[in-house]
Amino acid sequence: MEDYLEINKNSWNAKVEPHLKSDFYFVDEFLEGRTSLNSIELELLGNIKDKSILHLQCHFGQDSISLSRLGAKVTGIDLSDKAIETAKDLALQCKTDTQFVCSDVYDLPNVLDEKFDIVFTSYGTIGWLPDLKKWAGVINHFLKPGGKFVMAEFHPVVWMFDDDFKRVTYNYFNEKPIVETYEGTYADFSAEIIQQYVMWNHSLADVLQNLIENNLAVKNFQEFDWSPYPCFKHVEEFEKGKWRIPQFGNKIPLVYALKANKKSS
Repeated sequence: MEDYLEINKNSWNAKVEPHLKSDFYFVDEFLEGRTSLNSIELELLGNIKDKSILHLQCHFGQDSISLSRLGAKVTGIDLSDKAIETAKDLALQCKTDTQFVCSDVYDLPNVLDEKFDIVFTSYGTIGWLPDLKKWAGVINHFLKPGGKFVMAEFHPVVWMFDDDFKRVTYNYFNEKPIVETYEGTYADFSAEIIQQYVMWNHSLADVLQNLIENNLAVKNFQEFDWSPYPCFKHVEEFEKGKWRIPQFGNKIPLVYALKANKKSS
Protein backbone atom coordinates (compact mmCIF):
# COMPACT_ATOMS: atom_id res chain seq x y z
CA MET A 1 0.00 0.00 0.00
CA GLU A 2 2.56 2.55 -1.13
CA ASP A 3 -0.19 5.09 -1.82
CA TYR A 4 -1.89 4.76 1.61
CA LEU A 5 -0.78 8.27 2.63
CA GLU A 6 -2.52 9.89 -0.32
CA ILE A 7 -5.66 7.77 0.14
CA ASN A 8 -5.89 8.60 3.84
CA LYS A 9 -5.05 12.27 3.35
CA ASN A 10 -7.95 12.56 0.91
CA SER A 11 -10.19 10.71 3.35
CA TRP A 12 -9.36 13.03 6.26
CA ASN A 13 -9.63 16.14 4.09
CA ALA A 14 -13.15 15.02 3.19
CA LYS A 15 -14.04 14.64 6.88
CA VAL A 16 -13.10 18.17 7.96
CA GLU A 17 -16.22 20.05 6.84
CA PRO A 18 -18.82 17.55 8.13
CA HIS A 19 -16.89 17.21 11.39
CA LEU A 20 -16.89 20.97 11.92
CA LYS A 21 -20.68 20.97 11.56
CA SER A 22 -21.27 17.91 13.77
CA ASP A 23 -22.49 17.80 17.36
CA PHE A 24 -19.66 15.34 17.99
CA TYR A 25 -17.09 18.16 17.83
CA PHE A 26 -19.31 20.86 19.44
CA VAL A 27 -17.27 23.64 17.80
CA ASP A 28 -19.45 26.53 19.00
CA GLU A 29 -19.15 25.42 22.63
CA PHE A 30 -15.45 24.76 22.14
CA LEU A 31 -14.89 28.33 20.94
CA GLU A 32 -16.65 29.50 24.12
CA GLY A 33 -14.14 27.59 26.25
CA ARG A 34 -15.36 23.99 26.55
CA THR A 35 -12.47 21.52 26.70
CA SER A 36 -12.25 18.57 24.34
CA LEU A 37 -10.09 16.52 26.73
CA ASN A 38 -11.40 13.61 28.81
CA SER A 39 -10.68 12.46 32.35
CA ILE A 40 -8.73 9.44 31.06
CA GLU A 41 -5.95 11.45 29.43
CA LEU A 42 -6.09 14.39 31.86
CA GLU A 43 -5.25 12.13 34.80
CA LEU A 44 -2.21 10.72 32.98
CA LEU A 45 -1.02 14.13 31.80
CA GLY A 46 -1.17 15.73 35.23
CA ASN A 47 -0.06 19.35 35.60
CA ILE A 48 1.15 20.50 32.18
CA LYS A 49 1.60 24.20 32.86
CA ASP A 50 4.71 25.47 31.03
CA LYS A 51 5.38 22.02 29.53
CA SER A 52 6.17 21.62 25.84
CA ILE A 53 3.88 19.08 24.16
CA LEU A 54 3.98 17.46 20.73
CA HIS A 55 0.50 16.26 19.77
CA LEU A 56 0.61 13.59 17.05
CA GLN A 57 -2.32 13.21 14.61
CA CYS A 58 -4.25 16.15 16.03
CA HIS A 59 -7.04 16.40 13.38
CA PHE A 60 -8.20 20.05 13.47
CA GLY A 61 -6.59 20.76 16.77
CA GLN A 62 -9.24 20.82 19.47
CA ASP A 63 -7.20 18.72 21.91
CA SER A 64 -4.05 20.69 21.06
CA ILE A 65 -5.83 23.97 21.82
CA SER A 66 -7.33 22.48 24.99
CA LEU A 67 -3.80 21.58 26.13
CA SER A 68 -2.70 25.16 25.40
CA ARG A 69 -5.56 26.46 27.52
CA LEU A 70 -4.07 24.46 30.42
CA GLY A 71 -0.83 26.39 30.09
CA ALA A 72 1.26 24.11 27.86
CA LYS A 73 3.29 25.13 24.81
CA VAL A 74 1.77 22.88 22.17
CA THR A 75 2.64 21.80 18.63
CA GLY A 76 0.01 19.73 16.81
CA ILE A 77 0.74 17.74 13.66
CA ASP A 78 -1.56 16.05 11.16
CA LEU A 79 -1.43 14.55 7.68
CA SER A 80 -4.48 16.50 6.46
CA ASP A 81 -3.68 19.97 5.11
CA LYS A 82 -7.36 20.98 5.40
CA ALA A 83 -7.39 19.92 9.05
CA ILE A 84 -4.24 21.91 9.78
CA GLU A 85 -5.63 25.02 8.05
CA THR A 86 -8.76 24.70 10.19
CA ALA A 87 -6.69 24.12 13.35
CA LYS A 88 -4.75 27.33 12.76
CA ASP A 89 -8.01 29.24 12.31
CA LEU A 90 -9.49 27.75 15.50
CA ALA A 91 -6.36 28.70 17.47
CA LEU A 92 -6.69 32.28 16.25
CA GLN A 93 -10.34 32.36 17.29
CA CYS A 94 -9.47 30.86 20.68
CA LYS A 95 -6.53 33.29 21.12
CA THR A 96 -4.02 30.53 21.92
CA ASP A 97 -0.42 30.28 20.70
CA THR A 98 -0.85 26.64 19.60
CA GLN A 99 1.39 25.79 16.65
CA PHE A 100 0.37 23.42 13.86
CA VAL A 101 2.43 21.53 11.27
CA CYS A 102 1.17 19.48 8.32
CA SER A 103 3.19 16.27 8.19
CA ASP A 104 3.01 12.50 8.12
CA VAL A 105 4.12 11.06 11.48
CA TYR A 106 7.01 9.13 9.96
CA ASP A 107 8.37 12.16 8.10
CA LEU A 108 8.14 14.51 11.07
CA PRO A 109 11.84 14.25 12.11
CA ASN A 110 12.66 15.76 8.69
CA VAL A 111 10.22 18.63 9.24
CA LEU A 112 10.43 19.60 12.91
CA ASP A 113 13.65 20.31 14.83
CA GLU A 114 12.66 20.43 18.49
CA LYS A 115 12.49 18.26 21.62
CA PHE A 116 9.48 18.08 23.93
CA ASP A 117 8.61 17.36 27.56
CA ILE A 118 5.57 15.35 26.51
CA VAL A 119 4.43 13.53 23.35
CA PHE A 120 0.67 12.95 23.27
CA THR A 121 -1.70 11.03 21.02
CA SER A 122 -5.30 9.96 21.48
CA TYR A 123 -8.28 8.02 20.11
CA GLY A 124 -8.24 6.57 16.63
CA THR A 125 -4.67 7.40 15.66
CA ILE A 126 -2.36 4.39 15.40
CA GLY A 127 -4.70 2.44 13.13
CA TRP A 128 -3.65 4.78 10.33
CA LEU A 129 0.00 3.74 10.71
CA PRO A 130 1.40 0.51 9.24
CA ASP A 131 4.56 0.23 11.36
CA LEU A 132 4.57 0.83 15.12
CA LYS A 133 8.32 0.31 15.38
CA LYS A 134 8.83 3.46 13.28
CA TRP A 135 6.08 5.23 15.25
CA ALA A 136 7.75 4.48 18.59
CA GLY A 137 11.06 5.63 17.13
CA VAL A 138 9.51 9.01 16.27
CA ILE A 139 8.20 9.35 19.83
CA ASN A 140 11.64 8.54 21.24
CA HIS A 141 13.25 11.01 18.82
CA PHE A 142 11.12 13.95 19.95
CA LEU A 143 11.12 13.34 23.71
CA LYS A 144 13.66 14.99 25.98
CA PRO A 145 15.48 12.58 28.33
CA GLY A 146 13.08 11.94 31.20
CA GLY A 147 10.15 13.19 29.11
CA LYS A 148 6.89 11.28 28.99
CA PHE A 149 4.61 9.80 26.37
CA VAL A 150 0.86 9.79 27.07
CA MET A 151 -1.57 7.84 24.94
CA ALA A 152 -5.30 7.06 25.04
CA GLU A 153 -6.64 4.83 22.30
CA PHE A 154 -9.53 2.57 21.35
CA HIS A 155 -8.90 -0.99 22.40
CA PRO A 156 -7.84 -3.42 19.64
CA VAL A 157 -10.60 -5.82 20.68
CA VAL A 158 -13.12 -3.28 19.32
CA TRP A 159 -11.60 -3.39 15.84
CA MET A 160 -12.12 -7.15 15.55
CA PHE A 161 -15.88 -6.73 15.07
CA ASP A 162 -18.00 -5.66 12.13
CA ASP A 163 -19.64 -2.21 12.36
CA ASP A 164 -22.79 -3.66 13.96
CA PHE A 165 -20.81 -5.70 16.53
CA LYS A 166 -22.52 -8.94 15.51
CA ARG A 167 -19.51 -11.01 14.45
CA VAL A 168 -15.72 -11.13 14.58
CA THR A 169 -14.60 -10.00 11.13
CA TYR A 170 -11.03 -8.72 11.46
CA ASN A 171 -7.80 -10.15 12.84
CA TYR A 172 -6.67 -8.91 16.26
CA PHE A 173 -3.11 -8.91 14.92
CA ASN A 174 -1.56 -6.76 12.19
CA GLU A 175 -2.04 -9.34 9.47
CA LYS A 176 -2.41 -7.03 6.46
CA PRO A 177 -3.79 -3.62 5.44
CA ILE A 178 -7.54 -3.17 5.77
CA VAL A 179 -8.71 -1.37 2.61
CA GLU A 180 -12.37 -0.35 2.58
CA THR A 181 -14.81 2.28 1.39
CA TYR A 182 -17.03 3.92 4.00
CA GLU A 183 -20.16 6.06 3.77
CA GLY A 184 -20.58 8.83 6.34
CA THR A 185 -18.19 9.33 9.24
CA TYR A 186 -17.96 8.39 12.91
CA ALA A 187 -18.92 11.96 13.86
CA ASP A 188 -22.00 11.93 11.61
CA PHE A 189 -23.12 8.59 10.22
CA SER A 190 -25.51 10.40 7.85
CA ALA A 191 -22.86 12.70 6.33
CA GLU A 192 -22.95 12.59 2.54
CA ILE A 193 -19.36 11.55 1.96
CA ILE A 194 -17.91 8.33 0.60
CA GLN A 195 -14.25 7.70 1.31
CA GLN A 196 -11.74 4.97 0.74
CA TYR A 197 -9.29 4.39 3.56
CA VAL A 198 -6.40 2.13 4.53
CA MET A 199 -5.94 1.00 8.14
CA TRP A 200 -4.04 -1.54 10.23
CA ASN A 201 -5.00 -3.34 13.42
CA HIS A 202 -2.38 -3.31 16.19
CA SER A 203 -2.37 -5.65 19.16
CA LEU A 204 -1.50 -4.40 22.64
CA ALA A 205 1.76 -6.34 22.43
CA ASP A 206 2.61 -4.46 19.22
CA VAL A 207 2.13 -1.14 21.02
CA LEU A 208 3.87 -1.99 24.29
CA GLN A 209 6.83 -3.94 22.93
CA ASN A 210 7.73 -1.30 20.36
CA LEU A 211 7.66 1.42 23.02
CA ILE A 212 9.86 -0.71 25.29
CA GLU A 213 12.34 -1.36 22.48
CA ASN A 214 12.55 2.38 21.78
CA ASN A 215 13.85 3.46 25.19
CA LEU A 216 10.44 4.07 26.79
CA ALA A 217 9.58 2.61 30.20
CA VAL A 218 5.84 2.02 30.60
CA LYS A 219 4.82 3.36 34.02
CA ASN A 220 1.04 3.21 33.84
CA PHE A 221 -1.32 1.06 31.76
CA GLN A 222 -5.12 1.03 32.10
CA GLU A 223 -8.11 -0.51 30.30
CA PHE A 224 -11.66 0.88 30.36
CA ASP A 225 -15.02 -0.80 29.74
CA TRP A 226 -16.46 2.41 28.25
CA SER A 227 -15.73 4.98 25.58
CA PRO A 228 -15.79 8.76 26.09
CA TYR A 229 -17.17 9.08 22.55
CA PRO A 230 -20.32 7.77 20.81
CA CYS A 231 -18.28 7.03 17.70
CA PHE A 232 -19.44 3.45 17.20
CA LYS A 233 -22.83 2.36 15.93
CA HIS A 234 -25.56 1.36 18.39
CA VAL A 235 -23.80 2.62 21.53
CA GLU A 236 -25.72 3.65 24.65
CA GLU A 237 -24.79 6.29 27.22
CA PHE A 238 -24.95 4.58 30.62
CA GLU A 239 -23.46 7.55 32.52
CA LYS A 240 -22.98 11.10 31.35
CA GLY A 241 -20.10 11.11 28.85
CA LYS A 242 -19.62 7.32 28.97
CA TRP A 243 -20.83 4.96 26.22
CA ARG A 244 -20.97 1.18 25.87
CA ILE A 245 -22.05 -1.33 23.25
CA PRO A 246 -25.32 -2.66 24.74
CA GLN A 247 -24.93 -6.34 23.94
CA PHE A 248 -21.46 -6.39 25.51
CA GLY A 249 -22.17 -4.22 28.55
CA ASN A 250 -19.04 -4.02 30.67
CA LYS A 251 -17.65 -7.35 29.42
CA ILE A 252 -15.09 -6.02 26.90
CA PRO A 253 -12.60 -3.15 26.97
CA LEU A 254 -13.31 -0.22 24.66
CA VAL A 255 -10.35 2.03 25.50
CA TYR A 256 -6.85 1.71 26.93
CA ALA A 257 -4.42 4.38 28.10
CA LEU A 258 -0.78 4.46 29.08
CA LYS A 259 2.04 6.65 30.28
CA ALA A 260 5.69 5.89 29.50
CA ASN A 261 8.88 7.74 30.43
CA LYS A 262 11.91 8.11 28.18
CA LYS A 263 14.95 6.71 29.90
CA SER A 264 17.69 9.24 30.62
CA SER A 265 20.39 7.00 29.20
